[in-house]
Amino acid sequence: MTAMIFARQSTVLLAGAASIVLSLAAPAAAQVGADTNERARWAARAQRTMITRDDWGIAHVRGPTDADAVFAMIYAQAEDDFNRIETNYLTALGRLAEAEGERAIWQDLRQRLYVDPADLRRRYVESPAWLQQLMVAWADGLNYYLFTHPQVRPRVIRQFEPWMALSFSEGSIGGDIERVPLDRLQAFYGGKAASAAYRRALLAAAGTPGAYQEPRGSNGIAIAPRLTQGGHALLLINPHTSFFFRAEQQVTSDTGLNAYGAATWGQFFIYQGFNEHLGWMHTSSGVDTVDEFAETILEKGGDRFYRYGSEQRPVRTKVISLRYRTRDGRFAERRFTTYATHHGPVTGVADGKWIATALMNRPVAALSQSFLRTKATTLADYIKESARRANSSNNTILASESGDIAYLHPQFVPKRNDRFDYRRPVDGSVTATDWQGLHTVQELPQIISPAPGWVVNTNNWPWSAAGSASPSARRFPRYMDQVGENPRGLHALELLGTGRSDWSIEALRVAAYDPHLTAFDPMIPPLVSAWDKLAADHPLKARLAAPVALLKGWDRRWGTGSTATTLAVHWGEALWLATAGAGTNAVGLDRYRLMAEAPAEVQLAALAKALDRLTADFGGWEVPWGSVNRFQRISPAITARFSDGEDSVPVGFTSAQWGSLASFGTRTPPGEKRRYGTLGNSFVAIVEFGPRVRAIAVSAGGESGDPKSRHFNDQADRYATGDLRPVYFYTEDLNDHIERRYRPGR
Repeated sequence: MTAMIFARQSTVLLAGAASIVLSLAAPAAAQVGADTNERARWAARAQRTMITRDDWGIAHVRGPTDADAVFAMIYAQAEDDFNRIETNYLTALGRLAEAEGERAIWQDLRQRLYVDPADLRRRYVESPAWLQQLMVAWADGLNYYLFTHPQVRPRVIRQFEPWMALSFSEGSIGGDIERVPLDRLQAFYGGKAASAAYRRALLAAAGTPGAYQEPRGSNGIAIAPRLTQGGHALLLINPHTSFFFRAEQQVTSDTGLNAYGAATWGQFFIYQGFNEHLGWMHTSSGVDTVDEFAETILEKGGDRFYRYGSEQRPVRTKVISLRYRTRDGRFAERRFTTYATHHGPVTGVADGKWIATALMNRPVAALSQSFLRTKATTLADYIKESARRANSSNNTILASESGDIAYLHPQFVPKRNDRFDYRRPVDGSVTATDWQGLHTVQELPQIISPAPGWVVNTNNWPWSAAGSASPSARRFPRYMDQVGENPRGLHALELLGTGRSDWSIEALRVAAYDPHLTAFDPMIPPLVSAWDKLAADHPLKARLAAPVALLKGWDRRWGTGSTATTLAVHWGEALWLATAGAGTNAVGLDRYRLMAEAPAEVQLAALAKALDRLTADFGGWEVPWGSVNRFQRISPAITARFSDGEDSVPVGFTSAQWGSLASFGTRTPPGEKRRYGTLGNSFVAIVEFGPRVRAIAVSAGGESGDPKSRHFNDQADRYATGDLRPVYFYTEDLNDHIERRYRPGR
C-alpha cells in the first residue's frame, strides 16, 4: 500500500518539480560602492587599518576594533584568492549553478533546503549588535576590494551583504549538509529521467561497494609542560583538507584579538590556530549529529500527511526557485516544490518511505562561537564559548600557556534513545526515535589535563585520546562515535605512549612526519605466508618472489627513495578494492582486518595487479616512491590540472589511509603516470606556549592564488620535506621580515 501511495505522489511531485526555463537576461553588473555613505565608511575603515605582508606573503592585519581587523582580514584574503572566496559563498548560498550551470542545480537545491536567504536576513537583524558589526565589516572588506580592483570580475556576486556571512558559519571542509546524497535528492525531485539515472548509478555502484576513497581528516596533539624540555605546553595543528582551502593569517585588534593560523577562504575567524595564551586544533569527528527519518506518507483529499505516533501530521511544502547559467551565458530558472516534516526536509526515498534529514542549523550561534573562541585566553573561556553548542562536527585539541591540555567533543550532540541504530534511517512514525534536546557539555566525552600528559585525535574514536586516561565507551551512548580506531591513531599512540619526557617543538615536528605506515604491519605477514604456501610450479611463485621478499624485509617506513613504499601502496589499493564487497559496513580497523584476512589468492592477485600497473606506467615495478608521488602547483583553478611534463616536487609521505600521520592524498590524471597530491597536509603548525609564544608552520604551495606571485609556490620544498618555517607572531620578529606594509586599497 505504501508503494502505491508513493507512486501517486510521485506524479504530483514531478509536476511540481518540472523545469520552467525563462529567457532571463543576465543582470547588469552592480557598481560596487555606488552609495556615497558606503564609500566613505570603507575609506575610513581602510585608513584605520594596516596590512603587513611578511617575506612568505602572509598577511598580518591590524585594526583598532575587532570589526576593523575583520575588514582588513577579509580584504587581504580577497587579494590572495577572491575566486575561492566567491566560490565558497556561491556554494553556501545555493547559487553555484549561476556560475557553473545546470549541473550544479542539485547541489544548490540541497543547500537551499536548509539555507534560506530570507531566514538569514531575519537572523541577521535579530543577531547581537557586536556580531552585526563584524558582518558589516566583513561585507565592507569584500566590497571595498571589488571597488578598488575593477579588473576583478566576480562570476556572480558583485555586492556582498552582511547577512551572507551567516550562510557559512563553521570552517570545516565539508559541512553537515554534504552528507545528504545528491543522487538520491535528484531522483526524488528531478523527475523520471533523474530517477532512471539514479537507478543506473545504484547498479553501477553495486559492483564496487566500499571502494577505496581518500580519507579526509586531521591530526591534533597536545603535550603537557611536564613532558617537555622547556616546561611549556606544545600543540600540533595539522588539518588534512583539500589543498589551498585555507589562508594563513594573523588578525589583531586593540580590543583583545590576536589570532594566528588558518582561516577558511571567505570567513572572518581563524579556524585552526592560536593566540598568545591558547591554541586550538579541530579534527573531523565520528560523532553522529546527522540523522535520517523514514516517513510513512499518506494521501487524503489531495493533501499529504505523515504518521507520527497516533497522529497524522501535514507535510510542509515550500517552493524553491533556483537560477542557473545556460550555455549561451544567459540565465534560466527551475522551481521545485519541496517537502519537510518536523524532522527536517525530505531528501529522497528509500524502501518506499520518504527520508527526512535532521541536522544542525544554528548560524548565529555557530558564527558567534567560531569567532569568540579565538579570543579565549584560558581553557575555561574556551569551554564557556562551547556552551553555545553550535559545533556539530569537530573534536578539538587544546593547549594553553597555563599548561592545560584538553580533548573536547563536538558540543551539538542530540540526545537519542540508544536502542535505535541511527547509522541507518529510523522509523519517523515512532515518537521514541525523535531527538530529545541536546546533551550538555558536561555529558559529553572530554579530557582535561590527563595523567599521561598528552591528548591526541586523528579522526578516530575518543576512547584512546589520552591512553589509559581516556573516557570509557561504556559510559556513553553508541552515537558518540561511529568511526572507531584508525591506523593513524595507532601510530600516534605508538609515539606518545613511550613515556618520553623531553618533547620540544622539533621533537613534535619529527613525530608529525614519522614515516611508520602502521596499516601494513598486520597486512604483510599474511601476504608472505600466502606466497610461502604456493606450490613451486604455481605461476605466481616465481613472478612474486622478489616483490614478496622486498615487502617482507621492509621496515614499513615511507621515504622518497623507497621502492617498497611504492609497491605496498599500489598493492594496498588493489587489495582494498578486491575486498570492497566484504567491507561495505566495516569501519575503523575492521576494514584493515578484512584485508589481512582475505583469502590467499585474493592477496596474491592484488600484488600481481600492482605489478602490472607499475610496469605499464613506469616500465618496471621497482620504482622509488618519490618518482611516483609528487607535489605540483601549476594551476590556480580550484580543480587543479597536473602534468608529468612540468616541474613537480617528490613527496615521501603517503595517504593517511596507511597510517602516515603526515597525509598526502593523490590522484593520477587521465593521460599521466605520476600521482599528484590534492588533499592531506594543507597547513601544519607547532606551537609552544611559553612566556612568549613560539611557532613554526608551513602551508601547501604558498599563500597566493596568483601564479604570477612569487608566493604561489614558494613553500613547496618546505611542504614536501616537513621543513617548517618560523612564524612571526610578535611585531619585533615581523619587523625583520617585512615585504610590504600598506592600507587596504593602496
